[in-house]
This record gives sequence, structure tokens and C-alpha cells, in this order.
Amino acid sequence: MPKLAEFDYLLPKELIAQYPLENREAARLLILNRKTGELGHGIFKDIGNFFQKNDLLVLNDTKVLHCRLMGKKITGGRVEILLTRRTNGTTFSCLVQPSRTKVKEVIFFAAGKIKGTICGRGKISFKQADADQIYNFGVVPLPPYIKREPEDLDKIYYQTVYAKNEGALASPTAGLHFSQDSLKSIESCGVNLAYVTLHVGLGTFRPVKCEEITEHKMEPESFFVPGKTSELIKQTKINHGRIIAVGTTALRALETFADGRKEGNTDLFIYPGYKFKLVDCLLTNFHLPKTTLLMLVCAFAGRDLMLKAYQEAVEKKYRFYSYGDAMLIV
Repeated sequence: MPKLAEFDYLLPKELIAQYPLENREAARLLILNRKTGELGHGIFKDIGNFFQKNDLLVLNDTKVLHCRLMGKKITGGRVEILLTRRTNGTTFSCLVQPSRTKVKEVIFFAAGKIKGTICGRGKISFKQADADQIYNFGVVPLPPYIKREPEDLDKIYYQTVYAKNEGALASPTAGLHFSQDSLKSIESCGVNLAYVTLHVGLGTFRPVKCEEITEHKMEPESFFVPGKTSELIKQTKINHGRIIAVGTTALRALETFADGRKEGNTDLFIYPGYKFKLVDCLLTNFHLPKTTLLMLVCAFAGRDLMLKAYQEAVEKKYRFYSYGDAMLIV
């Protein structure tokens, strides 16, 4: 069985992208051919050249919530709240920093316009505000490896241009490279577009701590595959087209669908040895060492080949992680 140490690599900190590119499509694109092992390099705006007529491009249309709230205690001490799930009305499960914040402690947000009360371990309840108002005062929950506070530009660039269904705590970042124009151009070449929803949860940042990776448990995430997407998948297979997943989240939703489920929660953990049932190609960003995301792409392309591609990306100074460059695995 694969060990955790097998999914490690060295990455210079300066290659971790701290800001998005102004032009989404200007990202670099590493092309990896699974069959030949060949590596190629291009620019994302030319990605349509690697698609074929009757292919199906499947995108995750989840929308990132502005779920990070900065508040103050009565004493003036700063508190950061990350709303992870709405449990009932205006009561939420949450992460609280500093963690020593006490139950029944009142936290003030938006210069006192909104008041929340810690009502249990990892829970907060708001009064005199609905959920939309609460999120309106929140900021984008940037990943911890982006070492800066969220800015106005993140409201635009940390969201895909096709984001629709609110519920994600992190962006499905492989899709950040697309513009509306690039999607129209891809469609005009006979490639179909389809959408799934998988609300990215905290598990996307959760480190794997088990040396035996099979002991790791994935956090369940809500997903939905619409009937229209189901029909397009069937038609694509009839026409001998390829199913191209945009991101690991779209891939996990599709592979769960292939197991006979079209909605609910998925905790599908994909690592080397997994037999893919539906997805033929994968567009993805570069992932952190020792994470379930890296294990997934290693399962898709083979660990040795994938780590070789990562090494080349490091040598050629690709930009890594959420705001970084992209890889197309065919």
C-alpha cells in the first residue's frame, strides 16, 4: 500500500502564487500525456487546441461563500470566525481563532452592526441578521499558504466566472483560468460544456497524518449531478468523445456518479490503485505535498510520472497552488 512519504516533493516558497494573474488565461499550461509520458508546455488561452469535437468539458459551478468574519470581543480582542456550515437558521458550525474564546462570549462584527454569540464548541449564533447579511460582511476565505489578507480583487479572481451555487469554503481552482470568452470559443469548436456541483469543504486543507494513507478519512462534501449533465455524459460516450474533468472536485463528483449516485455527500478518496470509471482527461492546478489532491492526480497519471512533471514545473518556475498555473493530463 502507498505510504504518505511517497507523495512528497520540494517546492521553493517563492513559487507559491500570492496573487492571481490579471488575465486569467495568461497562466502557463503543462501538458502531460499519460500514455507516452511526454511533457509539453503552453499557455492556458490555447487549451482549446487540446480538445476534440464531441468531448465533454465538465466544470464545478460551486460558489465560494464569504465565510471568514473578523470580529471583536467586548474587551476589544480580535476574533476570527470561519463559518463552515449553516446548521439552523442563523446558527453555524465554525472554526474560532483564538480557540480559547469561551461559550456564551459575544462577538461583534461589522463595527457592531452584527452580533454573534458562541453557543457551543465550534458553534456561533447570530441575532437580528439573516444569512445573506452575515455573508455580506464576510471576506473570501483564502487558503493558508496565501500569506496576506483578502483584498477586493479576491472577490473576483477567487471565484470562477461560471460560479452559481453557493456553498463552497474554497474555490475549485482549476476553473479559475477560464474566461467567458474562452468557454464560448471552446464550445464553438464542437466541445460540449456540462456542470456538476461539489461544495468544497475544509477537507481540502486537511493534512493527511496517517503514514498508511488508506487510514485517512475524507470529509464528506455535498455534490449534485444534474439530469442534463447525465444525458450529456451518455451522449459523449455514444459519440466516442472524452470526459474532461475541470479540477479534482469535478472528477470526484463524476466518479461518485459513476458509482450510481447523483447527489448527496461524497467522501470518495482516490489514491494510486483506484480504477477510474468515467473521466478520461483532467485539468488541474499544482497541489501541496502529502495531500489527498496530489494522491488523486498520482492515481490518474501514475505517481512516478506525476512527480516527474512536478519536478519539471519547479525547474521551469511554474506558479503553484490556487492562484498558480495549470496542468492538463490527457
